[in-house]
Amino acid sequence: MAAAGCLFHRTLARSRPGTNKASPSSSVVCREFLYVVDLQRYTRDQGFPVYFPQAVLKGDDLYDATLSDGDCRVQVTLDPGLNRLVERNILRPGLAVRHATFSTAITAQLPECSGAFGEGDSYRLVSLEVKDEDEEVGVRWSDVDWDSLPWFGSSKTEAGPLVPLRASRSVFLPLWNNVDYSGEVWMEAPATDKEGAGQEAEEEPEEGRCPAVTISKLRESYLYGRRGITRGAVQHELIVRIINKSHLMYYGRTDRNCECPYKAVLEVHDRTGNVWVVLWNSVCVSWYRCLKPGDIISLRRYRVKQHYQAELNDIEISVNSRNPAAQISVLQESSVSPDYLPPAPTYSFYNSKELLDRPNGAECDVIGLLTFSGRPERIRSKDGRGVELLEYRWLRLEDGMSEQPVMVKLFSTSQPETHLRLYPLSVVVCTRLKVVRSSDQSHNCFYLTNTTYTQVYCTGQGHHSEMSYRRLRPVRQFLQWLRSQDDEEVLNRALIGGFFIYPPPPVSLETYMKDRRGELGFLQGAELKREVERLCYRERHTFCIQATITMVTYSRRGEEDRCLFWTDRASSLCPSSASSSSPSSRHRYASPPSSPSYFSQLPLLSTPHSFRPPLSSSPSSPSLSLASPSSLVSKSTPCPPDRRAGRKSWKRKQLLQADTPTKRSPRITLQPEQNNKTVILFEASMEFLENTNSDDNNDEDDEDDDNDDEDTSSFVTAHTLPAFSPVAVETLPMRYDHTHREEQVAAVAMGGRVTPERFDSTLDGYYTLRLRALSDGVLIDTVFLPHASSSSPAPLLSSHSNTWTSILSHGAFSSHTPPPSPGDLIAMASRLTNQRLVCIVEACYLGGATTELVLSRAFQLTH
Repeated sequence: MAAAGCLFHRTLARSRPGTNKASPSSSVVCREFLYVVDLQRYTRDQGFPVYFPQAVLKGDDLYDATLSDGDCRVQVTLDPGLNRLVERNILRPGLAVRHATFSTAITAQLPECSGAFGEGDSYRLVSLEVKDEDEEVGVRWSDVDWDSLPWFGSSKTEAGPLVPLRASRSVFLPLWNNVDYSGEVWMEAPATDKEGAGQEAEEEPEEGRCPAVTISKLRESYLYGRRGITRGAVQHELIVRIINKSHLMYYGRTDRNCECPYKAVLEVHDRTGNVWVVLWNSVCVSWYRCLKPGDIISLRRYRVKQHYQAELNDIEISVNSRNPAAQISVLQESSVSPDYLPPAPTYSFYNSKELLDRPNGAECDVIGLLTFSGRPERIRSKDGRGVELLEYRWLRLEDGMSEQPVMVKLFSTSQPETHLRLYPLSVVVCTRLKVVRSSDQSHNCFYLTNTTYTQVYCTGQGHHSEMSYRRLRPVRQFLQWLRSQDDEEVLNRALIGGFFIYPPPPVSLETYMKDRRGELGFLQGAELKREVERLCYRERHTFCIQATITMVTYSRRGEEDRCLFWTDRASSLCPSSASSSSPSSRHRYASPPSSPSYFSQLPLLSTPHSFRPPLSSSPSSPSLSLASPSSLVSKSTPCPPDRRAGRKSWKRKQLLQADTPTKRSPRITLQPEQNNKTVILFEASMEFLENTNSDDNNDEDDEDDDNDDEDTSSFVTAHTLPAFSPVAVETLPMRYDHTHREEQVAAVAMGGRVTPERFDSTLDGYYTLRLRALSDGVLIDTVFLPHASSSSPAPLLSSHSNTWTSILSHGAFSSHTPPPSPGDLIAMASRLTNQRLVCIVEACYLGGATTELVLSRAFQLTH
């Protein structure tokens, strides 16, 4: 029991009306700070209207929160009206809340839930206030062992795993997708006594084991009318090898009360054929993590059924935890008779050169050196409902066979631990991918993405030494190339996180419209604002808007108080609330999250004449000059007769950037006896050896230090700087830091928090373009990264004239000529005045008050 002095005892206990007698009047407000220890998600079931009669249209998800006062813990359910705070990552573990209002409610789980109350009551969190990030609280998070705190209101001395409070579910879903597993109940080792407990296991020989039935006999018996073997529960032992394993499939529905609505499909074979084995419900919890491709398993007490795809005249094997309780065991190859040993899985590895000719939709396996690991993002599913958010990330793999890397759009594969360790400079194997080719025929652009059976194997997980693919010739050839690479050279091009788009959008409006089948879906400025506010955490979406450019700025990250900019007169005639400071992170329930600070309403104005700021810039002296402050004077301000002379004599104050040493990529400290430059890559390749003590040839390469030239452009301090939001830290890719790789990966992961000063970005400067929607005058600030092409994981090689029109349509500088300096671009920005553009904006909500808007393309509208 909780101590009598704890906060929960002083507040919550006094409001309890009695067993199963929750009432609206039994609410209590806790004004002191509480700490969010954990948040857990699950789908509602048929009992939802009983618990939340006023929230039947609030979505399919429910959230349980574990809160603590520092002395004990309590599990409560969030009112569905608070769901949006979780969906936008405003309320998250590790934060403190106050002014929390609780009301009593009947729980659906008794007495299994360790955090539930012994008498049948639990609490619903009705409202709260999330504290500011920089606000001081009484307890530091690292000072408390939260998992060891007792549960308030529970008489249990040893609490079991938590289960959902408001639905008849036995497991939670991960916060950000429906594919991964979540929680400690998912077992890592085979559950010898969990499944098949209804029948005593017979003694089996340790070697020379023979199956009692084969796949061909099962298929023949079921499909051709002789069902003596396959009628009812099949007792005959079937010995098969797993050759493919699907991701987890969640089929929970709001109108059903299935406790564990999961299934997974295994493709297995023996010497007589292939068949699908379907794991159902709690069998997935007990066995999914334990089984992997290549394993030999023994099955008993299963059912043979018609394959779930009606058009296939084939069978499937159903494995469930009841009716009957199946028996599963993992066998050693040495225990199976050689005459019945199933063959090893086969692989179809293709290198980057061979993939160039693979047709669209073809399946393949790939191996490569990971040199770019993108941040996880989410998109809406296209299954017709559009409700589920699918989590994915981009990977760039190199294998030395061609200059074009292998780009992989990797969705969740029910391997969350592996995905969290996809560090650059790791050797990654992806199986059962499919080729996706771009519809733009102007360049041979393709990428690989998931199938149902995609699996990922990565350095550091012990995968490679266990898999049979390590003996294949394509893998051996890749390892030979890998050992010739230099750590420092690879580190110089290794990136992690940041904004990334692939395949690159077309470079003409006609091609883009063809890709979209002519349906660009133009939005008004106000509509774009509403759509952006609807985005969930890390949700990515592409929007089209017709606009003109009213301001261009160039800034260095972290030094936005000194920037170079151009603006036309129209933008100076109204206050720019679009670039106000970020709203406070404090949120109250029933108040919508603060709007992104990228938008403002612009009154309809008569079109002013174009204005060219007096910028000076030449190739020989690419200094960044400031637009005259007169360009910011309101139209109603009278101009003196000598204005032109005054403009010429205006003294410009230039502040040169202090010279700072170039930051190098982190070096790896070598052992004294090692003289090679391939320490990281050599260790990665060692996992493919059965005997890790064997010697391999390590090539010695000369160290190549590529020092990027510092931008010597000078910055100017304006008397009145334009107000705009600085670029989000998550937008700029980071240089990979092998020493702090775990911190980097955790920072860009879903729910991670990137610290600006912690890691080096590949881009010091960036452009901000302010768009004015032609439809309603709303102003939109977008980040533009044309110089990202030089450091992008997959640059699109294109040649153009480096004018604003060509740079915007290509989204990058020309790859065949030196890029123009920021001063040159700002000097040319006046040519954008009154140009009508079709703007392609990539939006991604990054959590809290931060929304990323990146201008990927802008096409000039011609009559």
